[in-house]
Amino acid sequence: MKVYKFGGASVKDAESIRNVVRVLKHEGFENTLIIISAMGKMTNAFEKVVHAYYHKSEDLRAEIEVVRDFHIDLVENLFEEKQPILVEIELLFGQLSGFLAKNKTTDYNFIYDQVVGYGELLSTKIISSYLNIAGITNNWIDVRDFIKTDSTYRNASVNWQQTCDNIKTLDTHNLYITQGFLGSNSKSKSTTLGREGSDYSAAIFAFCLNAESVTIWKDVDGVLNADPRYFEKTILLKQISYSEAIEMAFYGASVIHPKTLKPLENKKIPLNVRSFYNLENNGSTVSKGQHLSPEIPCFILKREQILVSISALDFSFMVEHNLSDIFRILHDCKLKVNLIQNSALSFSVCLEDKFNNFDAFLLKITPKYNVTFVNNVSLYTIRHANQNAINLVEKKGTVLLKQATKGTVQLIMQ
Repeated sequence: MKVYKFGGASVKDAESIRNVVRVLKHEGFENTLIIISAMGKMTNAFEKVVHAYYHKSEDLRAEIEVVRDFHIDLVENLFEEKQPILVEIELLFGQLSGFLAKNKTTDYNFIYDQVVGYGELLSTKIISSYLNIAGITNNWIDVRDFIKTDSTYRNASVNWQQTCDNIKTLDTHNLYITQGFLGSNSKSKSTTLGREGSDYSAAIFAFCLNAESVTIWKDVDGVLNADPRYFEKTILLKQISYSEAIEMAFYGASVIHPKTLKPLENKKIPLNVRSFYNLENNGSTVSKGQHLSPEIPCFILKREQILVSISALDFSFMVEHNLSDIFRILHDCKLKVNLIQNSALSFSVCLEDKFNNFDAFLLKITPKYNVTFVNNVSLYTIRHANQNAINLVEKKGTVLLKQATKGTVQLIMQ
């Protein structure tokens, strides 16, 4: 069994979906399971629906219409016979409207997971229907019937035993189309695996199916040594070991989702990252083997970070009980820590505020400590760093903090 994953950029419009057919006919599609994300920027659009609903905004109807119009316009451009798929689309929007009308909870994260997943449900319904018309017979399945999780909405943990038991019921001789990013809990409520979680979905299916490989189809040639939006003269990494890829993902490399790699490593399943434009290019492979080829500096950028400096009110040393207290508050506020640095009198931490909880963090911590912070800083991580690579990053702004370990240098820049 092979597992393919097509992200939002690969299914962003009618022409892109036609290109998916080209990819499948070129590569073959027997014994294959395909994971598909929401189309283009539709996850962002559904997040606006959630925001409008949660805040009881008059924009709610308009935000829903934006999403509906996008999918209907795409269908107009993609299908000659539109009626069957339009019925499927309206059924999904009817389900969405029913949830919004009946929901009683004020838990934002729960609401988010019940709404945002419609992006994946819509994209897979449309693409499954189009592939059938194009002569690629497939079975559409609802991933929520297979991937079972706990109830940590927006960042759910997988129940591996139950999930594998479910997935092993699939007939591996068939072609399946299903959704990335989604699961469901014991009460059959939708959950999500975290933003960009479709890669993780592919790894979950591959692990449970003992797949021969996973291929992530991207609009770039593979895994590059830097994001070409922020660095010139990027270089394709042809081979990456599991451990190196996990390190890169941990530090924030956006091509591969951090949770994706470990299940694949456990069963030595190769992960290919290839271009859906250039099918003759083999792209990058993450597998057991050479650590990194070519072995060159790799640059990872995380933007919109917050650099926080914390010290004791009585100017005493920052010791173990202080750090334990600070990390408890960070955990309670769901703030992601990307770098720490400790001195005798202060503790610095670079944070990512994914859930907009930084103000709550300040309310909890300022009665106990002196706190200063700088918003909107950038965290650069250089793997396999050399002096030329460090100099290149330092030219991009003012260095607020610098930390070096063997082979890895991190700089917080303003």
